[in-house]
Amino acid sequence: MASRTSTLKFFSLLISSFAIVQMAMAGDPDILTDFVVPPNGTVDGNFFTYTGFRVLVGGAPPTAFKVLKASLAEFPALNGQSVSYAVLQFPSGTTNPPHTHPRSAELLFLIQGSLQVGFVDTKNNLFTQTLQVGDLFVFPKGLVHFQYNADSQKPALAISAFGSANAGLVSIPSTLFTTGIDDNVLAISFKTDVATIQKLKAGLAPKP
Repeated sequence: MASRTSTLKFFSLLISSFAIVQMAMAGDPDILTDFVVPPNGTVDGNFFTYTGFRVLVGGAPPTAFKVLKASLAEFPALNGQSVSYAVLQFPSGTTNPPHTHPRSAELLFLIQGSLQVGFVDTKNNLFTQTLQVGDLFVFPKGLVHFQYNADSQKPALAISAFGSANAGLVSIPSTLFTTGIDDNVLAISFKTDVATIQKLKAGLAPKP
């Protein structure tokens, strides 16, 4: 009974959060039809349905930070609709590292736990907040931002809405340290030495 109540509560929060999509600034070109027909030309109710979030119901919590997306890549019906979603799962003590979304603002709705969030504007001002269940926080389009579950015991769960079917993601750590930028360039930029840069790169390298 408790499991069923928890599931119903989750879905009620998920459904109510759909309203925040309307608050996100659209970033995609307008289309001249009601929707974009897929290449195979087959359109029925299944085309407009995404089932990828069903794994959240009754599933075991992740052991590391995890994102489930419903964007253009996963849900082709979003093409031309200027909306997308992501569910962010934060085990205790985990973070969503600093990153940007170049094509959309992000509107985050916290439905479980607590989160420390923040972003940096183009004048290098840092804006932070500690969110509680039911809070919304907006990350302006294109600005570097992060989320962190500082609670050492409890997980956190959030839903993010975007005003683009393909908001894009630029991870700051990955972009700087896993794309082959010369060690000397990074060492000079961060006012450190090459050995430190190499350690950072090694820490971010994919595990075999």
